[in-house]
Amino acid sequence: MKNTSRRNFLRTAMAATAGSLLVSPALAGYAAKKSPFKISLAEWSLHKALFANEMTNLDFPKFASEHGIKGLEYVNQFFKDKAKDENYLGELKKICKNEGVDSVLIMCDGEGMVGHPSKSERVKTLENHKKWIDAAKFLGCHSIRVNAGSQGSYEEQQKLAADGLRMLCEYGDTQKINVLVENHGGLSSNGNWLAGVMELVDHKRVGTLPDFGNFIIDRQTGEEFDRYKGIELLMPYAKGVSAKSHEFDEDGNEIHSDYYRIMKIVKDAGYKGWVGIEYEGSELSEKEGILATKRLLEKVFDSLA
Repeated sequence: MKNTSRRNFLRTAMAATAGSLLVSPALAGYAAKKSPFKISLAEWSLHKALFANEMTNLDFPKFASEHGIKGLEYVNQFFKDKAKDENYLGELKKICKNEGVDSVLIMCDGEGMVGHPSKSERVKTLENHKKWIDAAKFLGCHSIRVNAGSQGSYEEQQKLAADGLRMLCEYGDTQKINVLVENHGGLSSNGNWLAGVMELVDHKRVGTLPDFGNFIIDRQTGEEFDRYKGIELLMPYAKGVSAKSHEFDEDGNEIHSDYYRIMKIVKDAGYKGWVGIEYEGSELSEKEGILATKRLLEKVFDSLA
């Protein structure tokens, strides 16, 4: 068997093995008791199935529950017109209760530029996000995740993003919902820049959602901020963690990010709580990639316990 074929075979076999291993409640419960971390699932991990209408947002809780995952990180575009629909949100909340899963956060995209140079546009962005803060409150989430996009110089963008985030946090205060920023491209993927924004906002509701892999500042030039330094810089403000995964080696390790090294940084920062699987690979199916990431996280959690 050629090396490449053997590698692909082993990766698929590893994912299948992960699925069989994860069905043991006793083992899962034992690991959970030792660890300060809980595993959640970013809905984007299933974006291919969702865009293909092979499943809906209402199917998301059952999928997570069936695969031993107890936390949900929604993506707003998969229920874009339902943020104010109490019947829909009520049904979603009921499904979550029946499946024994928790709603953790809502990732919000397409609702305007938080750090827009125009004050009126920043206010408009605030108004667009209010419904998602309200929905997060209704579902029992602790946060929404926003993008800190802006325009101008390094310092100007920091000030503009901080102003928009502070407005969001002030509304978040009324619902006791946090406002998190992920390193999600552009200057937000510069750990120094985003940490500086957090300092400027200086609000108890603001926080970061450090993503293991989103440290590419410029996709055209390939400029990338060191992911390990980035995680270190963002963890003091973290209210969530996103375990990005793409590809795995024969031992089940993610080939782009050293999960052991990153989770050691996360633990040393004193973080406790949800770590969200966000699989974006193509070699494994979405289900297999999610299970492979889950298995890896559980191994890492055990090693740190």
